[in-house]
Amino acid sequence: MPTTQRNTYIGISFAVLAAFIWSGNFIIAKSVNRQIPPVSLAFYRWLLASVIIFPFAAKQFKKEWPAVKRSWHYLFWASLTGVALFNTLVYVGAHHTSAINLTLIGTTTSPIVATVLARIFIKEEIGWMRLAGLLFCIAGVLFLLAKGDWHNLLTLTFSAGDLWVMTAACCFAVYNTLVKKKPISISPLNFLFVIFSIGTLLLLPFFLWETDHTAAITWNSGLLLSIIYLGLGASVICFWIWNIAISKIGAARTILFGNLIPVFGTIGSVVYLHEQFTRVHVTGMIIVFTGIILANLRNPKRV
Repeated sequence: MPTTQRNTYIGISFAVLAAFIWSGNFIIAKSVNRQIPPVSLAFYRWLLASVIIFPFAAKQFKKEWPAVKRSWHYLFWASLTGVALFNTLVYVGAHHTSAINLTLIGTTTSPIVATVLARIFIKEEIGWMRLAGLLFCIAGVLFLLAKGDWHNLLTLTFSAGDLWVMTAACCFAVYNTLVKKKPISISPLNFLFVIFSIGTLLLLPFFLWETDHTAAITWNSGLLLSIIYLGLGASVICFWIWNIAISKIGAARTILFGNLIPVFGTIGSVVYLHEQFTRVHVTGMIIVFTGIILANLRNPKRV
């Protein structure tokens, strides 16, 4: 198998797997929002992720410390957008909007912003077929948001929570674009350790303030398991394979697979939250999958 084709398969597989695991992030955000405040949930998640990855990255961190110091501006912005802001804003939004809006609005906004940023700042080529795929993905998500009736879009309103999630999606789009420009002198594992650690430090003062101004957390096994899922699965594993996908198939192409998050999230809601699964969901998923297939077809013409 040619190297290019193999890289494409690897990139697509990792992007799909990351979307599947990440879909649980939104379900957990909604299910534990009465048990733990948003900044605390984000802080414990990234603290755990930093602790888990430290033994594996310590040697490389020491070796690559000069490169880390040279790139501190870049690492700061990657940590701020991809770690400190994105998920924290999602958790804030979970206190004000539904779980389905957390996924739908986030996946509607991110692909558009990421495609524009990738084209403007890193000159990533975007074929007409990929643009068509992007439009299909957006149409599928909007179809779900409109509950199967396009007329509902005319009267669609956004709550404060929806706006928080939209801002989070923009932050993640910026992160996806930044990852494409990661310094080659910093290994992928060390990169994750650094941005996880910096992101945790950025959250620390807000965590301390929140702890002082909110009720004490009542810990239980379910909450602990949720944080482990977020810290290990949705952080260490997902960010690692997502960054690999970006390196294999590009930022704009990879983020299209984020549209699978509401698809997997809907299935998860049916299985774990016993929500109703309708023909609207089936149709929306078909449109989204069609968009992803179109975006990954070869097209000789570029824009």
